[in-house]
Amino acid sequence: MNTDVVIAGAGPNGLMLACELSLAGIRPLVLERLPEPAQENRANGLVGQVVRMLDRRGLYERLTANKDTPRPAPGFVFGALPIDLSVLEDNPLYLLQVPQRRIEQMLEERAVELAVEIRRGHELTGFTQGVDGVSLQVSGPAGPYSIETRYLVGADGGHSVVRKLAGISFPGVTTDDTIARTAHALVPAELIDPATGGLDIPGYGPIPPFLHHRTERGLFVYAPLPGAPAPLISTMEWNEQGAEGPLTFAELRASAQRVLGVDIAFGPPDGQGPHLTRKLTGGNTRLAERFRDGRVLLVGDAAHVHSAIGGPGLNLGLQDAVNLGWKLAADVLGTAPAGLLDTYESERRPAAERVVMSSRAQSALIAPGSAVTGLRELVTELLGDRRGVRLIADLMSGADIRYDVGCDHPLAGRWAPDLDLADGVRLAELTRDGRSHLIDFTNGDWGYPATVGLPGSDVPCTALLLRPDGYVAWATDAPHPDAQSRASLLAAVQRWLG
Repeated sequence: MNTDVVIAGAGPNGLMLACELSLAGIRPLVLERLPEPAQENRANGLVGQVVRMLDRRGLYERLTANKDTPRPAPGFVFGALPIDLSVLEDNPLYLLQVPQRRIEQMLEERAVELAVEIRRGHELTGFTQGVDGVSLQVSGPAGPYSIETRYLVGADGGHSVVRKLAGISFPGVTTDDTIARTAHALVPAELIDPATGGLDIPGYGPIPPFLHHRTERGLFVYAPLPGAPAPLISTMEWNEQGAEGPLTFAELRASAQRVLGVDIAFGPPDGQGPHLTRKLTGGNTRLAERFRDGRVLLVGDAAHVHSAIGGPGLNLGLQDAVNLGWKLAADVLGTAPAGLLDTYESERRPAAERVVMSSRAQSALIAPGSAVTGLRELVTELLGDRRGVRLIADLMSGADIRYDVGCDHPLAGRWAPDLDLADGVRLAELTRDGRSHLIDFTNGDWGYPATVGLPGSDVPCTALLLRPDGYVAWATDAPHPDAQSRASLLAAVQRWLG
């Protein structure tokens, strides 16, 4: 069979890419080697720009089951250090507590609505590239078969078969000096603080919910996630020998006692589950040598893996998918300007490098020992300054990303701010079609159809060109359309939209 785009991997990143391609007029085929969706949650929420990105596709409402718009978080942590985000007038850090299983379920439902074909139990086993396409070898329930496609996208995780078969190296660092233990566990009711939802442990003191709690012996997390069968208890220890075999509650309880110095009498949850019990030794920080090899591209963990501290994985991977989707679709449809698809790597690789840097810094800050404690005291002072809070909030959310779009306006290349449009429409409602938009606050004639914005003292420009991924391709402060501003708009249209 022939198809325009094949995506290997039906995790969140592959499904998000499938949705984006469909919005742009391309119906991809998704291959997933697992016969059923995974039951284990690899993540328990979304952190950063991805929350607002989902809102701009109408998907935030599906996850929350209400029509409320996203609101920034009043606080968060960096390397297990608390950050007071309320000091920022335009706080960019958004949070959404939702299991990864639910995210995948929602994205699959949306993909099916958009007529995406998802083949579960079908594994990519090989491919060869040609000038005009890629020939795939697939193993399915009925046996092996072949597919001809114009592009192949690897969204198949950190052990990506696509990346390996393409010969793309995956340099980085593997460590084996940590053991992370996580399980759903019941905690004695008398230890739960009704005011905070966290723990108040005799002989130790309060432990806030959801936040990494660091001691000089390790890390402890108590996360009573909404809708979960029981709270999640997590520990991390350094240079500690782990028992062989699957994690037991006795092992987790002993680890918590070593980290905190007191015993917590937690035990297995009630009911059938599924209940998480997971033990991970060491970790990987790796970045693909390149995100593209001819007609083969990588998104998400196939392109980058790093520590999950701070929850950056889905924020980075889902935005990879949204950045790539419209560009790949334009290339397939023949409307892409020259070099558009190359900007996927030039824009997203620096974003991945920032996340890797952030993850490494946070890993250093949570490590045990008195020297690290001294470093934490210094960073705590820096986080007491609004400029320090702004730097970390922008870094963790991805708000510090600015693409080179060829326009020097302060908004150009950045995530478009939330704007009020005519007829009471929010920008997030306008962008659900996944298209580009010219937004005009002057009621002038720019030579292109425009969406009318509501002028006001807080409007950051007089007109802007919005790319399909929510980033500003062009903006101007010209009070009305003139020859110069029209020419600069035309250049932006030609550069990004063809």
